[in-house]
Amino acid sequence: MGLLLKEGIDFDLIKSAILAFVSIGFLLMFINLIPFLQKRLNNYSLQLAGLIGNTSFLGIPIAIALLPTKTINFTIGFDLGTTLFAWIFGPFLLKKQINISDQLNFKELTNALINSPASRGVIGVLILYFFKLEEIVGNYLWIPARIVIVLAIITVGTRLGIITNNKTKIFKLNKGIKYSIFLKLIFLPLFIYFVCKFFNFDHYQISAIILQAGTPTAISTILMAESYKIKQETAAKILFATTLISIFTIPTITFLITGYY
Repeated sequence: MGLLLKEGIDFDLIKSAILAFVSIGFLLMFINLIPFLQKRLNNYSLQLAGLIGNTSFLGIPIAIALLPTKTINFTIGFDLGTTLFAWIFGPFLLKKQINISDQLNFKELTNALINSPASRGVIGVLILYFFKLEEIVGNYLWIPARIVIVLAIITVGTRLGIITNNKTKIFKLNKGIKYSIFLKLIFLPLFIYFVCKFFNFDHYQISAIILQAGTPTAISTILMAESYKIKQETAAKILFATTLISIFTIPTITFLITGYY
């Protein structure tokens, strides 16, 4: 909410936010409708880790450093769409047990959407815009927003520290984790690229969005895993591995985008 009020809302932001939100939702449903894919990504922890990227702490700074300032709202929009999806549906999905015969309950999803803090935050932003209070409130909320970021990083660092202390487990990755890593760093950026081409986004718009899609797994996946005590080690391993591997994949994506155009 603080970031939205600070940066403002425009059409580019809304467009990329919808793209991120719908793309993640589509891929999540697709994975669970295809038994071959569901068998390899057999729980929502693996699926969310493969679809929710670290757009806030890594994607936005990289885009600001490499791309023109006119793309900033595309970058923030993709981050917004990803974050909203993670915090609206993430807690609900993590508490479910996957079964191939299960169908997602539309009523339960609707309740998750209505009761999510992320949804309420967006409604709050719209109300503040309606009353022309976005600048005043945004300046006040920016301070607690920074505090929350620091606390989130401390939480993630603590969990990663537990794993790295046990050196035999750092790179002990099962097949599900490997498939999740592939989904996050390879498949998702490719999928987003083709979606952007289909909708005739220009070069800079595509570059901004693909860089966001190619970021490593989001810190929020660990925060949710810790909050609900569900597969914390799996979430931490995927975050750790994707962050290391992205040192190579993000420059490669940047090179390919630059070379292609």
